[in-house]
Amino acid sequence: MDQGDAPVELPLEDSLDLHSFAPRDIPDVVEEYLKAARAAGFAEVRLIHGRGQGVQRARIHALLARLQWVVRAYDAPPDRGGWGATVVVLEPVDGEGTTSPG
Repeated sequence: MDQGDAPVELPLEDSLDLHSFAPRDIPDVVEEYLKAARAAGFAEVRLIHGRGQGVQRARIHALLARLQWVVRAYDAPPDRGGWGATVVVLEPVDGEGTTSPG
């Protein structure tokens, strides 16, 4: 593998802008991001997919519907991106609002 193919580690924040990812990679990127966010104790995150034709939004919503630990997903309010972003509410790892230590 040359260095151009090496994984890039991104800082974990409460939102992820998907514009810089290849469309074919987005489902895997989103699932891995959500797993990491949930493990880090995030209760809610925002996925920024853009408005466009709604293709990426539909793909992301289909993925979220399959993930058992996604409590709810909805279009962001207008001040957080409107239908160009999706807010995802995550089930806590330990079921009590926090992640389990260690």
